[in-house]
Amino acid sequence: MKPPAPPLPVTHYENFPVASLLCPPALRAPIAAIYAFARCADDIADEGHASAAQRLADLAAYRSTLLACADGAPAQGRWAAIFGPLQPQLQRHRLPVPLLEDLLSAFAQDVAMTRDGATYADRTQLLDYCRRSANPVGRLLLHLYDERAPEALRQSDAICSALQLINFWQDLSEDLPRGRHYLNDADCAAHGVDRAQLAALVPTPATSALLAEQARWARTLMLSGAPLVHRLPGRVGWELRLVVQGGLAILDKIDALQGRNLCQRPVLTKADGPRLAWRALRM
Repeated sequence: MKPPAPPLPVTHYENFPVASLLCPPALRAPIAAIYAFARCADDIADEGHASAAQRLADLAAYRSTLLACADGAPAQGRWAAIFGPLQPQLQRHRLPVPLLEDLLSAFAQDVAMTRDGATYADRTQLLDYCRRSANPVGRLLLHLYDERAPEALRQSDAICSALQLINFWQDLSEDLPRGRHYLNDADCAAHGVDRAQLAALVPTPATSALLAEQARWARTLMLSGAPLVHRLPGRVGWELRLVVQGGLAILDKIDALQGRNLCQRPVLTKADGPRLAWRALRM
């Protein structure tokens, strides 16, 4: 779950704005606490050499600690450094705990599916994963900004799901060798692509057509959510403009590779910064 490269205001956990200069100072503490929670869970699921069984057990224990923390139990034990700062933010801002649980559910699903070599049957299944792996981030941020309108939530979900899909199509050359399959079975079958072709990491006309369609899907989702930038005022609106434009810029690079993102990871560089800023201004 890797983010686009700088200059986007993101760090280790995917597409998560972390107390950046554009974030209102009053919200930096809760955003940093949520980020630390998500980053630690991501590391439990993805870092080191633990077995899948151990990762799942640790994620279950992490969830139990979250629920105890939400009920007011003192932060202690192996994750005290995470839940100590998070607990007052949960109480002060009434953060929706089910959204944090959704993130843990997605991390656990990643571990289990990688262990089992499982795949997603269709876009509906993949979007359900995005609903839990990415959409809670946007909804938590909207909660902090006191934005609860249904249309704003829909647009936020579209942006976050698009960002998750963009990360998938950006990271194919790293995910496929690790046994992580985010290209769903229905779309693969529609293009006559099988898992052996993908595992070879050698572009063909069929795989290139498949990947072009996936990029179009992500772009359509992103553009459907982009009007949210006009709904959110001040710094958060500008931060969201940069996030949206960063995702679209990665899609531009994927399009330019013409299917070679199967074996080559496109990234943003500092040279992309002025173009992103200009596009954000034009929004």
